[in-house]
Amino acid sequence: MLDLSGLERALSSLDAVIAETQKKPFMDALTEVQRNAFIAGAIQNFEFTYELCWKFMKRWLDHNLGSSYVEGVSRRELFRLAHQSRLIDSVDEWMLYHRARNQTSHIYDPKVATEVYEIAVEFLPAARALLSAISAKND
Repeated sequence: MLDLSGLERALSSLDAVIAETQKKPFMDALTEVQRNAFIAGAIQNFEFTYELCWKFMKRWLDHNLGSSYVEGVSRRELFRLAHQSRLIDSVDEWMLYHRARNQTSHIYDPKVATEVYEIAVEFLPAARALLSAISAKND
C-alpha cells in the first residue's frame, strides 16, 4: 500500500496557489513583482507536484505490474502503462506536462513562464484524477 500523503499535500499546495492566482481582483491589486512571484510559486508547485505524480505512477505500476515492466522505460512508455492501467486518461496530455516541466529548469523567459503557468492550471485536474485513481486502486 502506497502512502499518498506527500502527493496529497503537493496537490493541496498547487490547488491553493492556483486558486489565488485565478482571483483577478487579488492579482490586479498586486505589483508586477508580486504577481510574478505568485506565478513563479504556481510554477514551482507544478514542478514538484508533477515530479511526485510520475514517481507515484511508477511506484504503483511497479507494485502492481512488476519491476520488469517499469524499470528503465521511457516516460512515454511509463505513461502508456499508466493509461492502460487506467491511472491517467491521456498519454499525450502527460507528455505535454513533462515537456512543460522540463522547460522550467532550463531558462527563464516570461513568455515561457506564462505558457507553463497555463499548463499548470490544466494539469491540476489531471493530477487530482491520478490521485483519485491511485487511491481507488491502492491495496
